[in-house]
Amino acid sequence: MPQQLPDIFKRIQDRKKEQRELKAMYRDALSVNGGYQKILEELADLKVKKKKIEAGVQADFKDEFNKLEGLKLNIAGDNQLLSDLAITQLTSGEPVKIVDENKIEYEPVFTVRFKKI
Repeated sequence: MPQQLPDIFKRIQDRKKEQRELKAMYRDALSVNGGYQKILEELADLKVKKKKIEAGVQADFKDEFNKLEGLKLNIAGDNQLLSDLAITQLTSGEPVKIVDENKIEYEPVFTVRFKKI
């Protein structure tokens, strides 16, 4: 008998709950470890120093970072367009494949996710 969606979904939810419980136990054990807490404080200090250095370099390269942000937005938009076109081609029965300049072929990978409504 084939497995049903609700059965598989429940099994996933149960395993996620168990996973959360085990992670919570691990975090609790770390929170009472003095050496771990000291390292966390040192790490936080280093992160602050790192951010200051990064901010200084970004100020020196302001134009380049602005261009970088624009490129990130353009790439995200083009990725969405590529996905939309691939789905359109697939639903109309056309083959969906891309070949780059190095003759490497790419095929789409589709996933299904569920979210709360």
